[in-house]
Amino acid sequence: MRGAYFSLHYGERRPPGASARLGLVMGKKFMRRAVGRNCLKRLAREAFRHAQPQLPACDLVLRLFVKMKKPDRQMRQTLALEVRQLLAKIGSRLDRQGGENPPDA
Repeated sequence: MRGAYFSLHYGERRPPGASARLGLVMGKKFMRRAVGRNCLKRLAREAFRHAQPQLPACDLVLRLFVKMKKPDRQMRQTLALEVRQLLAKIGSRLDRQGGENPPDA
């Protein structure tokens, strides 16, 4: 599943009672400075923390795929919104699939 800046991949469901897990890939190729990469990771973790109770048990990987510089305040808000939207979409998609194993997005 793709947005304007991130792609979100999801894996098979794990045992019942398990919670969703998040992996982050913020490559140096797309954001040179570690400060910017860490900022994006913090934004993504915060959005995931709020969405986690509504997500089914699955493994998620959020990957940056657009080259950018350190985001300013407005860009950080845009990026956080995109992450929240992707997590909401993936949650509704997995809920619709029910007990089926989801394909890799």
